[in-house]
Amino acid sequence: MNIRRLLLRFLPGKVVGRLSVYGRLMRIDKPIGTLLLLWPTYWAMWVAAEGYPGHTVFWAFTLGVFLMRSAGCVVNDFADRHFDGAVARTKNRPFAVGEVGETEALLLTAVLCVLAALCLLPLNNLTKWMSLPALFLAVTYPFTKRFFPLPQFYLGLAFSFGIPMAFAAVQNDVPPVAWLIFAANALWTLAYDTIYAMADKEDDLKIGIKTSAVTFGNRDVLAVMVCHACFTALMVVLGWQIGAQWPYWLALPITLWMQWRQYHAVKTRDRMVCFRTFLGNNRIGLVWFVGLAGHYLRQAW
Repeated sequence: MNIRRLLLRFLPGKVVGRLSVYGRLMRIDKPIGTLLLLWPTYWAMWVAAEGYPGHTVFWAFTLGVFLMRSAGCVVNDFADRHFDGAVARTKNRPFAVGEVGETEALLLTAVLCVLAALCLLPLNNLTKWMSLPALFLAVTYPFTKRFFPLPQFYLGLAFSFGIPMAFAAVQNDVPPVAWLIFAANALWTLAYDTIYAMADKEDDLKIGIKTSAVTFGNRDVLAVMVCHACFTALMVVLGWQIGAQWPYWLALPITLWMQWRQYHAVKTRDRMVCFRTFLGNNRIGLVWFVGLAGHYLRQAW
């Protein structure tokens, strides 16, 4: 039994219909964004705590990431409400087909932000203060596509702010290694979100949206691979800094192999191939997390 049918057993049809629209606005049916946010946050938690960070920090960040990613998706659709109908991939989103109003979406965003703020209550004051720039980056990113030539880099900053917050929550400090992981993740985000933008490049050129894929032009594939290479190099530096054991280093050849496959995929510049390649980056984040977790497990033994 799917979730919609289950809800219909207990709630009026109109309520279920609105919840369904809100779920689509929040991309609940598309968890890839949440996963791409969670993996680097988990990297940071495990490095900061030298292993599992404890239930409080783990669940506060896991729920907070889900809620803030959901809020970011709603803001994104609000910002793009006059453009999504002209893009093949987004033409059926709730705003594009008139299923949701502006006030409704803004109220949903506010509710999600309040719920995310509640996740901060058991954490220290430094983490709470650091949530303010994180919130600012999350809600302003969608509007950068109007004027900033590399909005995917701005997204990288937004997607990386959970990293110093995780260190703040565990150590009540943000050491240099936190900013190393921050930089690595920002470059990784620029790489995979440029691939994502390549899927919409033709439409974005028509409507005047700025993306890294448009800015890089014919050098988009080269830019993606340079960002991937710099990201991987920084993860190698991270391994040296933490004295990583062999489970961590196993992630390196696996990542290089996946990046090599991505190169051969995106150089076709086929819209659907680029989109599927973007989705595959979830596995890169998972591989590095498994490597980190394996390192700290061996260290504990």
